[in-house]
Amino acid sequence: MVGISGAWISHLTALEPYQPLFIGASVVALFFAARKIWRPAAACEPGQVCAIPGVNRAYKLLFGVVVLLLVAAMGFPRIAHWFY
Repeated sequence: MVGISGAWISHLTALEPYQPLFIGASVVALFFAARKIWRPAAACEPGQVCAIPGVNRAYKLLFGVVVLLLVAAMGFPRIAHWFY
C-alpha cells in the first residue's frame, strides 16, 4: 500500500501552481469555523450542543490542533531544504 499511495501522491505535484488558492480556501474555512466556535453565548439557545461546556472545550481543542497541523503543512515547504 505504501508503494501504491506513494506513486499516486507523486502525481499531485501537478497541483502545485494552485497552492495559493488552496491556502486561501483553508484560511477562509478556518475563519468561518472559528467564528462558529467562538460565537457569543447569547447566540446559543439552551438545549443545543453549543450550550454544553465540555463540547465547546472539545471544539476549541480540536480547532487548535487543526490550525497547528495546517500551519505545519503550509510552512514545511519553506524549511524542507534543511532536511535534504
